[in-house]
Amino acid sequence: MAFLDELQDALGLDYVRTRLPERMAYAYDATGEKHPPDAVAMPGSAEQVLTVLRIARKHGVPVVARGAGTNLSGGTLPVQGGLVLNLLRMNRILNIDVAGRRAEVEPGLVNGRLNDALRPLGFHYAPDPSSMKVSTIGGNIAENAGGPHCLKYGVTASHVLGLQLATSEGELVDLTEADAYDLRGLVVGSEGTLGIVTRATLRITPLPRAARTLMAAFPDLDRSCQTVAGIIAAQIIPAALELMDRVNLELTTTAGFGHFPPGTEAALIIEVDGDPEDIAEEAAHIAAICHSYGATEVRSAADEQERNQIWLGRRNNYGYLARTSPFVWTQDVTVPRNHLAQMLREVLAIGERHGLPINTVAHAGDGNLHPTIPFDPKDPVQREQVRQADLEILAACVRLGGSISGEHGIGIDKLAGMPLMFTPAQLDLMGRIRRVFDPECLLNPGTLLPAPKGGF
Repeated sequence: MAFLDELQDALGLDYVRTRLPERMAYAYDATGEKHPPDAVAMPGSAEQVLTVLRIARKHGVPVVARGAGTNLSGGTLPVQGGLVLNLLRMNRILNIDVAGRRAEVEPGLVNGRLNDALRPLGFHYAPDPSSMKVSTIGGNIAENAGGPHCLKYGVTASHVLGLQLATSEGELVDLTEADAYDLRGLVVGSEGTLGIVTRATLRITPLPRAARTLMAAFPDLDRSCQTVAGIIAAQIIPAALELMDRVNLELTTTAGFGHFPPGTEAALIIEVDGDPEDIAEEAAHIAAICHSYGATEVRSAADEQERNQIWLGRRNNYGYLARTSPFVWTQDVTVPRNHLAQMLREVLAIGERHGLPINTVAHAGDGNLHPTIPFDPKDPVQREQVRQADLEILAACVRLGGSISGEHGIGIDKLAGMPLMFTPAQLDLMGRIRRVFDPECLLNPGTLLPAPKGGF
């Protein structure tokens, strides 16, 4: 096959995978769907990425970029076969400029590794998705990932200063803050449909002088949501403001990461950071607000170890839930903060209607919810129940003025939800922008945008 021969000549036999067991390793993500590629290429440099893209375009082969595969919406699935471009070899920190408060990195670098390198210098890269120990910077950029601390510090888009982009036509372009059009901002969150990021210049931020983490327990979800609104109304912007429901708290407790008063239905994790004197005052104010809304307990982490334990319990929550079921589906929607409680009630009602247990964690300060549904994917009845519940969650979110994606992207999972949120004219404009960057639509086809009647 000419295409594979050219790939192997360009990269070497060691960096092109064609055997079925090897290809199947790139056929799935957290959606549970499986779409095997025809081949996997592992470039080690931007120049090799360009070479692969030129070969793929010559032969009309679709290309899907992939890093650690932690995607939760099907955005890294080769739904039309073709080639998976595995970027994990491109994992270097190219430069850290403390004076300029920036770092240059390759897309295959794991988020947590960058922070490990920055911490001794007194800096951090603020976006912190819960998968930060395994997810890559390239994937974070593709999905515009957030995380618990995005309430104060902002999502990925707020921290990308520049990008080097390989286009589907085999050109390498630099996108910077100084461009007349913000093409850099357009690429962040485009899920690999506009080009392949080969280098990123990221904003780094000084580590706060101190941080304090509080855990507040509530007898019902409504009071916890009212507390979220009350904290923001008091003009306090915590570094993080997370919500966990009863089932997730029970899992966390079983795993040894917390204990809560009997009857606790929800808890908030609230973190403040900055000057030690200021955060002591803010923490006291927040504790008073929590008690005023009916918190049954508010406790502060006694030391860094306990603070880390609290965050381990939150970040590993998906893993705990996955141990209880053959499969766990997680959704990602965002609503205005004043509709957070209503959206949580909608989610519970949807679960009851379809006979499904739906549990929720949330980046509550942003109104970003992650309803999770444990089920058996081998059961066709349960699969259909989950599909219907999923669509109803998206519809409820739009009805409340929200967005069908907060940080997980659209991928293939939310294609049916896009017309709920966007008009045909808006979707057509997005499709035209896509074709400007990628005329043949070879990059990550079948994802992000519903195909128009005439096809892309």
